[in-house]
Amino acid sequence: MANPDRVLAAFAHPDDIEFMAAGTLLLLSQAGWETHYLNLSGGDCGSMTTGPAETRQIRAAEGRAAAEVLGATFHESFTNDLLIFYDEPHLRKLAAVIRQVRPRIVLTHAPADYMEDHMNTARLAVTAAFSRGMPNFSTDPPLPPYDGDITVYHALPHGLCDGLRQPVSADLYVDITSVQPIKRQALAAHASQKAWLDATQGMDSYLDAGDAMAREVGRLSGRFQYAEGWQRHSHLGFSTTAGNPLVEALPAALLQHQPADSL
Repeated sequence: MANPDRVLAAFAHPDDIEFMAAGTLLLLSQAGWETHYLNLSGGDCGSMTTGPAETRQIRAAEGRAAAEVLGATFHESFTNDLLIFYDEPHLRKLAAVIRQVRPRIVLTHAPADYMEDHMNTARLAVTAAFSRGMPNFSTDPPLPPYDGDITVYHALPHGLCDGLRQPVSADLYVDITSVQPIKRQALAAHASQKAWLDATQGMDSYLDAGDAMAREVGRLSGRFQYAEGWQRHSHLGFSTTAGNPLVEALPAALLQHQPADSL
């Protein structure tokens, strides 16, 4: 059976977890959950000054430092920027991480986002979770299947819009105000990224941008100063009932904008 108190954050690039999910991970950790941290890509394209191999080394070190700030177990990346495809090699590798960790919750990207790496990571996470109990699906490396409920939650996209500029809202808002300073500290561990994002995406302040996004999600909640938003994937094929373990784990910190449904 899956350990009922394990959560895996599976996101595309170094710093995606810090922007989208770090506050929720911190609160789950405080609630006694075992937290796991995976960036599928090593971030090799995330520099204007260093080559791919050196950039990957820098960003791996930064990811480890961020995971340490969050108190999460770090898992090695297994692909590169812009090359996260919904294909067999990626699926087998991510499915192996799922079978190794046996999480009750998987946190991942929004299925509609501004870039393909994010959306493909979301698709891979869904299928990898779905395949956890299938003995005829082999993983890389090979690991045995297991039985156990699992719930996938999708983060809000960066910019809070999909790739066609349409706003995306959440049905669950987590109050991360109490852990926002630690979330900012984890984001600061990605020191190489401030110059990169300033140069490529016009973000004048890397850390302030993280604060601003959490503050805007808090505004959308209508209640919290800082928040992270989540959409719950259908339980069909993932759990025996339409459970909502994030609500169960963080009842005091979570606001539901839509009532729990039968799916």
